[in-house]
Amino acid sequence: MAEASTAEHPSTSTPDALDAEALKALGARLQDLLRLRTLPISMKLFETVDAMRAVPGLRLPQAGTAFTSCQLVTRCRYSGITLGFTHDNVRPHSNCGGILGLNKPSESYLSGERMNGIWFENQDAARQHQEQMPRVPHGRYAGVAVSPLRSARLDDPDIVLFYGTPGQMIIFINGLQWRRYERFDFSVTGESACADSWGTALATGKTSLSIPCFAERRYGGVADDELLMALRPQELARAIEGMEGLSRAGLRYPIIPYGPNADPGPGMDFSYGDKPK
Repeated sequence: MAEASTAEHPSTSTPDALDAEALKALGARLQDLLRLRTLPISMKLFETVDAMRAVPGLRLPQAGTAFTSCQLVTRCRYSGITLGFTHDNVRPHSNCGGILGLNKPSESYLSGERMNGIWFENQDAARQHQEQMPRVPHGRYAGVAVSPLRSARLDDPDIVLFYGTPGQMIIFINGLQWRRYERFDFSVTGESACADSWGTALATGKTSLSIPCFAERRYGGVADDELLMALRPQELARAIEGMEGLSRAGLRYPIIPYGPNADPGPGMDFSYGDKPK
């Protein structure tokens, strides 16, 4: 089965690593700009468990429990804790760890057997779902840590994650495009949508906006109106600079509606036509 490989993407060409304090400041600016309901968080892969355990304030799931990865991410963004986990803490030999590169999913997953007749009408469709799923190649990483940006505990994380509404997400994307335009195409895996969010961002370096799946909403507690953004820390800085530029032009969140019965002329002239003298 082919696995996504790590590749540099135009969105991640900025070489400067961002330390935890710099990300804390960016997180505060992001909250101010978008008024997020839950905390933006960072995620970092570790090659050894000892290196992961060295993260300040790290907590580990209770021994003998097996969570979904989206549950652990939600505990971090809701409760504000710094959490580390390995394959032993997630559903065994599944895509929960497999997407993060902590394990290779078992053959019952990869063959489509487990989802045949449930999520898919036939096993071939279920197998294709597995084959096309973005994953971090397994074998290199032993642990993952997630931590709120405000805690300033993860230096140079691999990616940043935050949940938001469609209105918040479009303003964020407008910010990414403000100084250096880039057209974005986002994938939809369907079920196992964490492959589209942290799976894609970790494996390819590409910014990814995803529609959280059934499992993320049922077990991970993702709200019905929430989408998930995953991207490199340098891209977060780029988007915040852009959103601040847009705000100076009067384009900011929340987007206050004119309503269907009002003459849009004054607003359209300001935002799309003549600039004020």
